[in-house]
Amino acid sequence: MVKLLGKTIRQLSEELQLSKQAINQRISSIKDFRSKHTHKVKNHLEIDEQGVKMLANFDKQKRQDQQVNRQERQAENDKQDKKQTNINDVLLKQLDVKDQQISKLQKSLDQQQQLQLATLAENRQLKGHIQKLNGLLESSNSTQKRQATKKNDNLPNSVKPHNIKDKNDKQDRNSVVGAGKMQRKIHKNKTNKSWWHFW
Repeated sequence: MVKLLGKTIRQLSEELQLSKQAINQRISSIKDFRSKHTHKVKNHLEIDEQGVKMLANFDKQKRQDQQVNRQERQAENDKQDKKQTNINDVLLKQLDVKDQQISKLQKSLDQQQQLQLATLAENRQLKGHIQKLNGLLESSNSTQKRQATKKNDNLPNSVKPHNIKDKNDKQDRNSVVGAGKMQRKIHKNKTNKSWWHFW
């Protein structure tokens, strides 16, 4: 039987100046360590030379693994940061485009409002002008009526337009009445000339 040169957990803890529990934690933390590097001798567990080296260099290996993990995480973070930076750049460009669109819309809205205010002012001016013209027309009409009235007052009664109208109305009535009398006379004359009136 070949005797393997191994060390027990107690020997390792004295050599590495660690507690048995710390050694057991290291053994548990290394994957497949128990199945590959330990064997049972009587009542205790022995660790082969390669296992001893692994446990002795555990801190160093752990630091190296942590360093590798840190570098991998840093590379991943850098990659994520680069992606995030690219996304941020795209978003900033989109925001710039949106800002320009908003600015154009704001200018259009301002122009629309200015145009509307100008139109309202022009409408007010036109209304005022129309009111002035209406006032002038009304005063002109009343002046013309007054002048016509004064002219009529200066004319003799027989020539005034309303008297002429009254005369025309009377003449029309007289002619209708006269025509009626005339027809009665003719009718009377006809009856008088009947043959029996000769006797």
